[in-house]
Amino acid sequence: MLIGYMRVSKVDGSQVLDLQRDALLAAGVKPSRLYEDQASGKKDDRPGLEACLKSLREGDTLTVWKLDRLGRNLRHLVNTIHDLMDRKIGFRVLSGQGANIDTTTASGRLVFGIFAALAEFERELIRERTMAGLASARARGRNGGRPYTMTPAKLRLAQAAMAKRDTKVGDLCKELGITRQTLYRFIDPKGGLRADASKLLRRKGQKASG
Repeated sequence: MLIGYMRVSKVDGSQVLDLQRDALLAAGVKPSRLYEDQASGKKDDRPGLEACLKSLREGDTLTVWKLDRLGRNLRHLVNTIHDLMDRKIGFRVLSGQGANIDTTTASGRLVFGIFAALAEFERELIRERTMAGLASARARGRNGGRPYTMTPAKLRLAQAAMAKRDTKVGDLCKELGITRQTLYRFIDPKGGLRADASKLLRRKGQKASG
């Protein structure tokens, strides 16, 4: 049995499912066996896809118009197709990149195997580059991670403001453009400097006070 899945990214009517629906119907999917979502491919919450995957039984074939209609990302896509194959469910792509993927045929399984291998290679390549970048940064005395949103100037203002009992923390954070979490990471409730504040000032060549 053929089961079809369709997805468009926007829910404001600027994208429609007609093209996908026509292609799936032409491929032999019955209207009653079509599932759809109107959501970004990156979202976890896709009730149409969830219902579609639950409805599939051994011997069925999940059919999509294009490969990018199914997965949130490359890894999710490959894992989903592997799960289908484990359940003895076929997967077929009608057009676009990946149009030769049809896991109900030997040649289609071969194409998917190459595709999955390339996806794994890409992940390993990204991982290796990330590790090399971090090692290079550490060698230059820098640690990985997001840069501080706190600056020495903001730190001094926050320190002075927090020392005043009538300071409203929410207003202060809004004025400085930081979150409460960031504020309390550097300043205690009485205006004292925390360890991260001293570290920041040392990095900037300034002395801690107060």
